[in-house]
Parts: sequence; structure tokens; C-alpha cells
Amino acid sequence: MRLEIERGELLKALSHVTSVVERRTTIPILSNIMLKASGDALMFKATDLEREVSESVGAKVSTPGTLTVPAHVLHDIVRKLPEGAEIEMKRDGDKERLTITSGQSRFSLQTLAADDFPDLAVGEIGHEFTIEAGDLKRLIEKTRFAISTEETRYYLNGIYLHPAETNGTKTLRAVATDGHRLAQVELPLPKGAEGMPGVIVPRKTVHELARLLEDTSAKVKVGVSQTKVRFEIGPVVLTSKLIDGTFPDYGRVIPHNNDKEMKVPNASFKSAVDRVSTIASERGRAVKLNVGKDKLILTVNNPEGGSATEEISVGYSSGPLEIGFNARYLLDIADQLESEDARFLLADPGSPTMVRDGGDGSALYVLMPMRV
Repeated sequence: MRLEIERGELLKALSHVTSVVERRTTIPILSNIMLKASGDALMFKATDLEREVSESVGAKVSTPGTLTVPAHVLHDIVRKLPEGAEIEMKRDGDKERLTITSGQSRFSLQTLAADDFPDLAVGEIGHEFTIEAGDLKRLIEKTRFAISTEETRYYLNGIYLHPAETNGTKTLRAVATDGHRLAQVELPLPKGAEGMPGVIVPRKTVHELARLLEDTSAKVKVGVSQTKVRFEIGPVVLTSKLIDGTFPDYGRVIPHNNDKEMKVPNASFKSAVDRVSTIASERGRAVKLNVGKDKLILTVNNPEGGSATEEISVGYSSGPLEIGFNARYLLDIADQLESEDARFLLADPGSPTMVRDGGDGSALYVLMPMRV
């Protein structure tokens, strides 16, 4: 293998793919990244056996070839080279080493055979559809905070992506829950997604996808098979195994008869919860909401740390209600709301509460109360 490539192009691709490489692994080949030079391109591939990221960039290839080298070492070398530098990469077949030369800098890295590099082939794609990057980003950003980190309930360790129907309109819906709170966001069903199976996209894949979507406005091509999902974002392809489990019937926990509505200015509510929760204990983090005629009193009592109270004006005309929530969960939901007002739909102190964005009917959040 022998090629020349510009440092910026190389660094951008390496930063996309090396993020899935574990820094500590018992399988040496998984610490490496695969490089395949052919035609006028250099292809990169990295995997942790659960996820795989690949990308191709333009390069002046004089001798094609395929090899693997330590991913994070290569990334650090390229990162530390000066901007705009031209880099030559050449493999010494006898020593099985990759030599990297740029200006007066020269590095030599040990290689491993590419034949041993795992391939996370996606298999037969049953459904393919295209979605705007902004829409996909919105689906995952507004739900991923509610993903469970409890490994024993592995089927909750991801976002459930599936076709659904709301008021006669077919939608693509994303749902995440950890048993204490639930987030649901949907958008019109993209063409090609009809009839696709509901899939649970793992937490690590969701975070990687969010990172790849940060600096793109391109359309994303999504492919779904029975066991894997693939996202094509420009030149980057993210392939992931799906969680092999059944997502619970989340519809049963979404309340439909909560008849007490509180309309609250979201910015004021967020600030008030943040202030009073300063007193809350790390373990409980409970804040009590005392709702009365057009006012809300937030209270935190911590036997060891003191107490805090704050009052804000709200729109509320039903009977008085006292209910407690985890302050962190309240703030997480408030962070997702885009309009000025949040709508709290309440029932009683022991029942789930629904939170809606005042100006966005496509998202809903459910929060289980706490005893306070």
C-alpha cells in the first residue's frame, strides 16, 4: 500500500470512525482500524462487534492495499501534525509496518492482517427509507435522555423506533423509557418505512448517531433488517446490531384521563426547579409541587440540608393538588420543550403525569410521581 492524503480529510474521517473503537479490549484486532486503499479513495472501517462505522475519502493511491493499524495511535499522530500537511502512508511488506511521513515527521506502526478484521454485514435489508438529518436528530435527541441504563432490563437500553398511527396519520415514532419517565416523539412516516418491524436501537448506537448528525444537513438513508440497522450519512455508514428483545406495551402507561391541566412558563419553571433542588438530597432529589388557583409552589425539604420554597404564576383552574417528582427528571423534560409554555396534565398524587410542549403536538412525556 502506498498513498498520499491531505491531513484535514484524514483527520475528519478518523474522528468519525475511531469513536467506536474501545481503548481497552481483550481482542487485539478490535483496537485497530482497517484501511483499504483502491482507485482514488481510502476507506476506513472500525468496529466493537456491536457497531461498525466506515467512511471513504479521496486519496492519491499509487499502490492499492488493505491493512489494519492501531486506531487511537493513528488518530493522535494525525491530530498532532500541522494543518494543511500532506501525509504519505506506505506499507513495508517485509516488516509488516505502516510508515507515515509528513514533512520532517516520520512514524512507523505495527500492522495486523486485514483478513482477521470482523465484518458486521447487515444482511438482507427488508426496509429502506430516507429521512432528513434534522428530523432524525430530533427523534433521538428528544427521547434519548429517558433510555434506561439498567442492564437487567436490557430491552429498555435503547430507543424503540417503529411505525405508528396518531389521529389517522401514519407516523414514525421513537420511544424511550426507564420505568420512571417516558419520552415519545413522532413525525410523518417516511416513504419506504411502511410495514417495517419495530426495532430497538441500542444506547451506544444512539449516542454515536447523534454525534455523526451534529455537523450534517444531508438526508440520511436508513436500512432495517431483522437483526441490524444501517444509517448512511453522506460518506459515513454506521451499522449496528439491534437489541434482541420485546419493547413493553408503553401505551398502557400513557394516561388518557388526566383532567387537571396546568399551563406553566417553561423558562420560569426550569429556573425555579433548578434553584429549589439545590437543597435536595443527592439520593432523593424530590421536589413537591403544590398546585392551586393560578399558582404553583415548589418545595424541597431536606432534613440534613434545610428547605427551599418558590412560587410561580401558572394557568390552573382545577382543584388543589400536591404531587412530588424527581427534580432531575423534571429538568430533563423541561430541556426538551421548545415553546414558551409547558402543559402538565395531572390526575392525582399517585398517578402518572403527562407533559406536553405547548406548541408541539408531536412530542409527549410521562413522569411517574414520587412520595414526598
